[in-house]
Amino acid sequence: MPNASILKNKTILITGANGFVGKALCESLAHQSYKIIAAVRKIDEASNKAKQIAIEEINADTDWTSALSGVDTVIHLAARVHVMHETASDALTAYRKVNVEGTLQLAKSAVKAGVKRFIFLSSIKVNGEGTEPNRPYTPEDEPAPVDPYGVSKLEAEIALRQLANDTGLEVVIIRPPLIYGPGVKANFKSMMSFLNKSIPLPLGAINNKRSLVALDNLIDLISCCINHPAAANETFLVSDGLDVSTPELLRSMAKALDKKALLIPIPSSLLQAVAVIIGKKAFAQRLCSSLQVDVSKTYKLLNWTPAIKMDAALAKTALFYKNNLSN
Repeated sequence: MPNASILKNKTILITGANGFVGKALCESLAHQSYKIIAAVRKIDEASNKAKQIAIEEINADTDWTSALSGVDTVIHLAARVHVMHETASDALTAYRKVNVEGTLQLAKSAVKAGVKRFIFLSSIKVNGEGTEPNRPYTPEDEPAPVDPYGVSKLEAEIALRQLANDTGLEVVIIRPPLIYGPGVKANFKSMMSFLNKSIPLPLGAINNKRSLVALDNLIDLISCCINHPAAANETFLVSDGLDVSTPELLRSMAKALDKKALLIPIPSSLLQAVAVIIGKKAFAQRLCSSLQVDVSKTYKLLNWTPAIKMDAALAKTALFYKNNLSN
C-alpha cells in the first residue's frame, strides 16, 4: 500500500457511487485518504463522504469534463445491469448504449483529461453462464456470453483494450461472480428472507459448485488494483476462494441468521422442469448449475488473497439484514 502522502494526492472518480458496490467502495477508499469524486444520478445532500457530481445519463454523449478534472484513476461501476424481467423492445441496443457506448465515452474522456488508470467492473457473464465439473472459468477462456448484458460487457472490454493499445491508458478489468454483502438485494435477499422465516425450500438435493465474492473482498481487490503496477492492462477473476453448493450456501446463510435451513431433497431436474412452467427457468438454472472461477492469476500476479472468509462475510450480511428488516 502506498504511503499516506501519495494517497492524499490521488483523486479517484467512482461511477455508480450510490450503488451496492459504489457506496461501500467510496467509504473504504475515503478511509484510505484518497480524494473521491462520486458520480451519481442524483446528489445526496446527506452524504459528506465525497464530492458528488450528478451524471443523469451515461451514453455516447455524456459530458464528463467537470467530473474528470484532476482525476488520476477512474473506477467505472455504473452500468445497465442484468434484469430479470426485461421491458426494452431491443434489449441488446439498450445495454449497448450504456455499457458499451457510455463506457467508451467515459474512457476517451479520461484519456483527454490525463487519467492514468481505468478500472472497469465487468461480469463473469462475459465467460458464460455455467461451468463443467473441475473446469472453472479463467481470464484466458474464450468468452461465451449468453444474454445481452453479458454481450455488452464483453464488447465494452474489447473497446477498452483497443483504447489502451491506442493511447497508453492503463485498463484493469475485473469480472466478479455473484456479489453479496450488507445491503444485498434481489435473489440473495429473498433467500435470506425465506431462511429467516423458516420456510422449507426444495433445494436439498442440488449437487453443484458456485463461486461467490463478498463485497469486502471485491472492494479489497479494486483497492489493490488502483496502484499495483502488475494490474495494468490485465483481466482478473475474483471470488472468496471457497466454492459451495446451493445447499451448503443456504445452510451457511441460515447459521448466520441463527436459523436452521429446512431443505427438502427434490431432484434438480424436477425443479428445473417446474421452473420452466412457472417462468423461473433462469433463476432455477442459477440455483442448480455450477459456476466456478479460477482466481490463481489474481493471487499470483497481485499477491492478493481474500480479505474476509465466507462465514464472516455471511455473518456481516445477515446482521445487516436483521437490523433492517423493516426496510
